[in-house]
Amino acid sequence: MRVRFHLPDFAGHFRFNIIFAEMLKRCPEYFREGVEIASVYGCFPPSLWNGGRMCGGYCDKDYVKTVIGAFNDRGIPLRFTFTNPMIEKKHLSDDFCNMVMNLANNGLNEAIVFSPILEEYIRKQYPKYKLTSSTCKRITDPEAMYAEVEKDYHIVVIDYDLNNKFDILEKILDKDKCEILVNACCDPGCKRRSEHYRFIGLQQIDFANHVKKHPANTYSTDALYQKYPEAKQFSKCPSVNRTIFDIQDLSTHVTPDDIWNKYVPMGFSQFKIEGRTYETLNLLEHYMYYMIKPECKDIARFTFLRQLRANGVLKLDE
Repeated sequence: MRVRFHLPDFAGHFRFNIIFAEMLKRCPEYFREGVEIASVYGCFPPSLWNGGRMCGGYCDKDYVKTVIGAFNDRGIPLRFTFTNPMIEKKHLSDDFCNMVMNLANNGLNEAIVFSPILEEYIRKQYPKYKLTSSTCKRITDPEAMYAEVEKDYHIVVIDYDLNNKFDILEKILDKDKCEILVNACCDPGCKRRSEHYRFIGLQQIDFANHVKKHPANTYSTDALYQKYPEAKQFSKCPSVNRTIFDIQDLSTHVTPDDIWNKYVPMGFSQFKIEGRTYETLNLLEHYMYYMIKPECKDIARFTFLRQLRANGVLKLDE
């Protein structure tokens, strides 16, 4: 049995995920049967191609090299969230994104794609990368989803509005190629999700361009909101602050028992935990909930917290 998890944010949660990978290696008895780290996904800010979540900050070339090496040396791929739906041809030559792609171009790392323009560019310029079809595409029609799975992708992330709809999921021919996003925080059936992704894309481009022109100045969304006033409605989306305890009553929620007792026996083996923008303790509880045996949660949490404190990720004595 292989239960392969794709974990959030190799850059912002760098040490968090490295420490967790080491705990999986050194304390496998804490973990549920078959748990593997299939990849750690995310981007190095200020990646203009990034989508799905707005990522601020700045990573220099040395940090990019350090992160790539730390995960790849452990056999863990990085999977770049290059899912910005607002990409234009002029964005393909972005120096920072191409620098990252070149540094990680070793045949192990991967990219998640949405924009056909960017997908075509990556396939041509960086053929070593395995490509994942993004859930940001919002493919909720079953027939369209089945067709997407048949395309030339390494993995297809199924829209989480189809979670737990087993009559639809059962008809997928290549379930091992499909990835289930288990802990969606967004409202099921949200009518604004695609629009939200578009404005996140615009904001990411605006931020990346700001950093190029004014690296020493603080970024503000004021100019963006003046140009796109309708974007401001997404600045305080309540869903993004939901915890592991808040989401469990959503119809899209997939429990650990669902994974091991329903999805895996059906033939699914790829599962995504979202949480690139989660604060540390919320993300920790997601990892405990999904990957740790129920009877080992206390010792695993204690062990993990001690290592996070020892490595400066958490300061619990203050």
